[in-house]
Amino acid sequence: MTPAVAMGSPLIWLCLAGSVAAALAYLWMLGKPESMPRTVIKTAAVGCLALAALASGGPPWLAAALVLSAVGDALLAREGDRRFIAGLASFLLAHLAYAWLFGGRAHGAPEGSELAVMALILLAALVAGVVLVRHAGALRVPVAVYAAAIAAMGMTSVLPGGWTLAGAVMFMASDTLLGLEKFVLPPQSPARRLTAPGVWLLYYLGQAAIGFGIVTG
Repeated sequence: MTPAVAMGSPLIWLCLAGSVAAALAYLWMLGKPESMPRTVIKTAAVGCLALAALASGGPPWLAAALVLSAVGDALLAREGDRRFIAGLASFLLAHLAYAWLFGGRAHGAPEGSELAVMALILLAALVAGVVLVRHAGALRVPVAVYAAAIAAMGMTSVLPGGWTLAGAVMFMASDTLLGLEKFVLPPQSPARRLTAPGVWLLYYLGQAAIGFGIVTG
């Protein structure tokens, strides 16, 4: 089934509608205490995108990256360093899956403007990574490894470009904002009222944009 045909399938639209509904519901629940319904709703937002990717006939690596991201969402929906490290590992694998997927869609060696954008992404990832590693304490090693993986994902997203690149940049911004919230901002900082919704919106829209760019590209 080609993406063009699949996008007209009622199943695709049902999955997308469920994803958007779950994303909006979780946005409303951000200030609520941890609970199983909250975890399920958070996981369903990107989980439904994974189902949509499968039903649309998208590449297996896209579905794999979305499933790994949904698992990471479930793990990070609850507090705790062990869950954080496990969630980090799941997202690290998701970024590697995306990097493999993006690299396979290259139309030759990057040159000119593509190389310039890659350099900018690498510089931004390095700056963010250094700042976060310096504040990560005992988690500095896994944070450094994760920063390298997301840099690879961001740089390879230049190859397909378009919506995929835009989504990858939003994903990187979301992860950076999450890292600042966890490791840098003081617990009582007023900025935290904006970081939580910012992290979620950038993350969800980034995942949706990547999926759209790959399936329709």
